[in-house]
Amino acid sequence: MAYASQIINHSKKLRSTPKLFRQASMVRWFSEDAQSSIDNEIWKIQGSGYKASGKGGIKNLANFNNRSQFLICQRGVSMMATSIGNPFSGSQINPARGFSSDSGLPPHQEVGMPSLSPTMTEGNIARWLKKEGDKISPGEVLCEVETDKATVEMECMEEGYLAKIICGDGAKEIKVGEVIAITVEDEEDIAKFKDYKPTSSNTGAASAPESPAPSPPKKEVVEEPVRSPQPSTVKQSPPSPAGERIFASPLARKLAEENNVPISSIKGTGPDGSIVKADIEDYLASRGKESTAPKAKDAAGAPLDYSDLPHTQIRKVTASRLLFSKQTIPHYYLTVDTCVDKLMDLRNQLNALQEASGGKRISVNDLVIKAAALALRKVPQCNSSWTDNYIRQYHNVNINVAVQTDNGLFVPVIRDADKKGLSTISNEVKKLAQKARDNTLKPEDYEGGTFTVSNLGGPFGIKQFCAIINPPQSGILAVGSAEKRVIPGSGAQEFKFASFMSVTLSCDHRVIDGAIGADWLKAFKGYIENPESMLL
Repeated sequence: MAYASQIINHSKKLRSTPKLFRQASMVRWFSEDAQSSIDNEIWKIQGSGYKASGKGGIKNLANFNNRSQFLICQRGVSMMATSIGNPFSGSQINPARGFSSDSGLPPHQEVGMPSLSPTMTEGNIARWLKKEGDKISPGEVLCEVETDKATVEMECMEEGYLAKIICGDGAKEIKVGEVIAITVEDEEDIAKFKDYKPTSSNTGAASAPESPAPSPPKKEVVEEPVRSPQPSTVKQSPPSPAGERIFASPLARKLAEENNVPISSIKGTGPDGSIVKADIEDYLASRGKESTAPKAKDAAGAPLDYSDLPHTQIRKVTASRLLFSKQTIPHYYLTVDTCVDKLMDLRNQLNALQEASGGKRISVNDLVIKAAALALRKVPQCNSSWTDNYIRQYHNVNINVAVQTDNGLFVPVIRDADKKGLSTISNEVKKLAQKARDNTLKPEDYEGGTFTVSNLGGPFGIKQFCAIINPPQSGILAVGSAEKRVIPGSGAQEFKFASFMSVTLSCDHRVIDGAIGADWLKAFKGYIENPESMLL
């Protein structure tokens, strides 16, 4: 039990037994027979506040031997991450404090790549803000991590020293849980980790490479002697009498036509004397001409000039999610044209009020978001998601808005859009769009959406398109541009101009039947063509 005593006394920070058991989530590699003695030693060291309880004192203990490690995994204690100042749950990062009797390494903490979003499986190290040997304090940023959604800062919550950086600046495709750095408590321990490499048992991605599958046994191939082609003599039959039908395969006719072969002079060797391709080829060989079709153009030509652009993290995630959507969600599409004359008039009036009060202008897309949210409240079946056991219908109407940036496509969310005014929606959209362009979105800025709006009309002039559903949602609205059209007037000889905007609703047929999707579009069109109703 001397070894256990040495471990318990290794640090001033671990002398408080209540704190030790409050922070520790797992203790491994001690035999059950040693538990009672360990409990007693802890109790002796503390003097009070803890009483040995036999085998029930320390639970869930596995076998212990001198060649194993004593590992305390702390959850939510040592590290936390923020996305530009935003704290995440500490359980997302599982650093471990390891003690090895074999390696003789001092107490240290392995910092793993955290999972910072529901879809994140790997991340990149953008840059380290601390270097090896630096002292770290609670609240200081260690590094910036590129996730599948944004660039996230990772902070430290415990004092110590950064002993070793495993994954340096620009490290790519680091699996969640893989060790990226080592921290220690005492400065003199830093040098001992100069050549440190994480073991496969302590990193999520450092597993041994799979051995290649054994190749199937090669079959012995007995080469047959190459026979020189024997010139075949084609018997040419006298021309067929005029009007007599000639039977030939389509391929034979095509080959004969391409090589100007009089097909009537060929004696067929196919079924019932029909002419086949081989007959034409034999005829060409007998004439000493090259067979087959006209020479193809030189396929080689000049080499193509191109550049290979590496996949960004957001591009890989976008590709994966949208491919998953198209392969697993039965899409169908509904399109309707909406008259936007009244909408544009209302927008002009609202913007005049906004300018007078110093507010920001309201866009057509802001009005579309509001109309979509109110339509979802009226037809809640479209505000749902499919699961294997049930359809989940949401009571919150959270609208994701597609924003294209130089870094890729982002979909920040407007929460409770059905309850917010147009001015609030406008301000939030502009703020989130700027954060997307700056690549500073936080997870709460894009997670939790129940429906998506994608607008390629205003910015790009696209008349109409079909969007891919953003899983696990069941619908997305594709908004096209407005165009003037001539429509009949009240009289027989009268006509007038009006502006119409095409919108297409993509639906998950597992959740939304065609009639339900049509009801939603009817409600949406009603709000667009009578925009005053959105203000009630």
